[in-house]
Amino acid sequence: MSYQSMGKNTKKRLIIGLIYLILFFAISWFSYSIFRTKPTCFDGARNQNEEDVDCGGICVNKCQKIEVKDLTVGKTGAVESSIAGEYDFYGIVENPNNIYGSKSFTYQIKFKDENGFVLAEKNGSSFILPGDKKYIVENNIKLNKLPASIDFSLADSQWVELDDLYEKPDLKVVNKSYSEINSGIGFSEAKGLLQNSSPFDFAMINIKIILFDASGKIVALNSTEMRTVKSGEDRDYRAFWPSRFSGEVANIENQIEVNVFDSDSFVKKYFKSEKFQQ
Repeated sequence: MSYQSMGKNTKKRLIIGLIYLILFFAISWFSYSIFRTKPTCFDGARNQNEEDVDCGGICVNKCQKIEVKDLTVGKTGAVESSIAGEYDFYGIVENPNNIYGSKSFTYQIKFKDENGFVLAEKNGSSFILPGDKKYIVENNIKLNKLPASIDFSLADSQWVELDDLYEKPDLKVVNKSYSEINSGIGFSEAKGLLQNSSPFDFAMINIKIILFDASGKIVALNSTEMRTVKSGEDRDYRAFWPSRFSGEVANIENQIEVNVFDSDSFVKKYFKSEKFQQ
């Protein structure tokens, strides 16, 4: 047999093989199209043009509308800073929702005199966990005098649903104390030991320090930050007041603030990805 005829036979076999291959894929696709399970409104999956799993879009079932209660504002006030001509603000924010946290909300503070004239304004943003109550603290607001009234308003809450098994990070302060400085620089200091008993590492933890007199009135505020706090780590903290403030300190409260919405490991364990409507 000549090389020319061998080449023709090889080419012919390749063409026939290619035809069979095309026929095989065509039959397979046709069979899959006929026998595959088609998406429905009861398949437990978000497909077709559904707004959520098996609801909305082409589905007759409407998606459940979840009502989220607004954040509420509690007590507010201003106290002398340890710097002349400056004041520290505090305001309590409460989240009445047990499974929804706000990963971000904005706030506006207006300090007014007796006639309602705005002496100063301060804007900021924060977050809050489900069912939590927290202090918003703004230090060193420049004011000529103690304001007669304060308007504290919240807006733009971005809600996130947490899993039913959600647990607040196991963070606590032990051995907390407050004392005046008898020698050296500064008027007084607060200190304590932060314990991270949770299984999570946190990039930053903020500790707000609220000092009360014997009647329960807030007399001074401060805060300090701790960066890269590992799971199981204990760490000392200190916060200083450089000069004297009014009032006698009888009690100290610490508020530990950690933004779990920025913690990848925490988010993956507890946060739900489903969308919902307010």
